[in-house]
Amino acid sequence: MNPAEVFRQITQALDQAGIPYMLTGSFASNLYGAARATQDIDLVISASPDQIQKALGYLSSKDYYYDLQDAVEASRLKSMFNILDMAGGWKIDLIFMKPGEYHREAFSRRVPSEIDGVPLVAVTAEDLIIAKLDWARMGESLRQIHDVAGVLKLRHDLLDHAYIEKWVKELDLTSQWAHARQLAGV
Repeated sequence: MNPAEVFRQITQALDQAGIPYMLTGSFASNLYGAARATQDIDLVISASPDQIQKALGYLSSKDYYYDLQDAVEASRLKSMFNILDMAGGWKIDLIFMKPGEYHREAFSRRVPSEIDGVPLVAVTAEDLIIAKLDWARMGESLRQIHDVAGVLKLRHDLLDHAYIEKWVKELDLTSQWAHARQLAGV
């Protein structure tokens, strides 16, 4: 299956189940920064166990693989689980929204967007930067810092720097932020 069809089917299932979501991760980086290839689709969701069961019920079991018990447990723990596209090899990570003021605010700031002609809801560029800085701090990879630098190079003058600085300070992301800015040359 091509990415547009995967996006269409997954977002329709979430919409039909009444689950608010936002695109984040590599595809969001592609929206705001330098494009890079990926087979992963990352969506932050806010859903109850009943809603997630309902959403998964809208997906064809011949097209998608998931473990329903893992999904329900991830909902309870506010962690994540994945869905695999059996034909195209796409991995869809559904990440339950974390508790906390920053995460609530970032989720409330979601914006309409589009990937391959499919309308969807995405993280803002500022919140993508903050999320990637946080992932870098947790040791996810230098790739996160490079993604932030890519966004900064292309969108520096369009960003709400006061908002970013506020959360960089509150979430203790100062060294990651300095590194990304240095790489971007800003």
